[in-house]
Amino acid sequence: MNRYLYEIEIGLKSLTVYRGLLEDRVIQALCSVLQDLASENINFSQFVNDYCEFYYLLAEESPTSPFEDYLIEKIIYDDNAFSRQSEKMDFDNINESFKKAGERDLICLQKVTWIAAGEIKEAAIKRFGQSKIENDLLESLPEWRADGSENNENVKIADLLQTFKSSKRWSECLKALADFYRQNGSGEFAKYYGFVWERTGEKGFLKGISSPDPIRFRDLFGYERQRELIINNTEQLLNGYAANNVLLYGDRGTGKSSTVKALVNEYGDRGLRIIELAKSYLDDLPYVLRAIKGRQQKFIIFIDDLAFGDSEEEYTALKAVLEGSLESKPQNVVIYATSNRRHLIKERFSDRSGLTSDNPDEEVRSADTLQEKLSLADRFGITVTYTSPDKEEYLAIVEGLARNRKLDIDVATLHEEALKWEINHNGRSPRTARQFIDWLEAHVEKRS
Repeated sequence: MNRYLYEIEIGLKSLTVYRGLLEDRVIQALCSVLQDLASENINFSQFVNDYCEFYYLLAEESPTSPFEDYLIEKIIYDDNAFSRQSEKMDFDNINESFKKAGERDLICLQKVTWIAAGEIKEAAIKRFGQSKIENDLLESLPEWRADGSENNENVKIADLLQTFKSSKRWSECLKALADFYRQNGSGEFAKYYGFVWERTGEKGFLKGISSPDPIRFRDLFGYERQRELIINNTEQLLNGYAANNVLLYGDRGTGKSSTVKALVNEYGDRGLRIIELAKSYLDDLPYVLRAIKGRQQKFIIFIDDLAFGDSEEEYTALKAVLEGSLESKPQNVVIYATSNRRHLIKERFSDRSGLTSDNPDEEVRSADTLQEKLSLADRFGITVTYTSPDKEEYLAIVEGLARNRKLDIDVATLHEEALKWEINHNGRSPRTARQFIDWLEAHVEKRS
């Protein structure tokens, strides 16, 4: 193995601040290739397999970008001690040892991008080539692009990516990197605006959403008063003040979930993040809070279609957070929940029978139990009600959607068809109006 490739292999092993990059499967595969060239115990077949595995993984992860772009993006979105310090304080105040370690790591990583596929194949021929068949096979192995100058599709990091690519020494990019963390956060919270809480076995984790619902406020019509309440509360959170948990209650299809999803598209660049938590994972709520504790971003934990049976175990975790448990909810977090039911916990007539019953099997303090069930919704600081629109409101929503789509149709015909649609389908609601416009768009010519 030539000295230059050996130096890169050792450099990767000696990463400190950015050591988490060694968990990346593409970089792991590259390390295997470099180790093969240095090992006395690896045969020709193993090297070919590892080389092709690296090429395959790089093509899977970054099919259109060169390896240099791939590695820089991994550096930018790495979550480490330096990046977490950088998002909380100015560069001048960051621990000097982190700065020096970061600069050293960046120098080592820059050398990795200088590796050319031809250089590795040449070293492999010297190391493994013992016949024409082996040499021909090595020479025929595909080569990846080490660097390139095309524009990156990720607008958020385009400038920083170019700063790295144009720099002779990546260590000089450390301040620009810290400034990015300060503005956008670090790790997955810099890369994604939206997350879902998922579980593998007994372990839960946050998964970033690469293609979130693109809904914006300009796509929503009607319910201006309701949106204003939710927007004002969200801006209160973004401005650093304590904000209320919000329950969006009302009829189905009225835009409750769309309103919450639109918030992150409007305010993501101001540090707002949304985490969707399924009702079935409510017991994991304390773990979600710990995963985001201490972050600079503001978080909405979004629980859609919230309703419970009459078992207290189903809502204990949520009740504890809303009431204020010993492990308090961070001030940068609010809970926004939607529900079609005003009272979130199922109430039975039998609950009321205990108020007057002399049956010895009935609960003695049944009134307390009844109030407990009815009061969960009251623990949300703000309740916003969405009711189905009347005829005029429904048609106004249809008109707004038609204008957005630039549909060439007269108003009288639009109204007539919209009313026919709501009779034959799901009744009046913003969802019905959108479904009607989706159908209509395929049946009329759009304006240029």
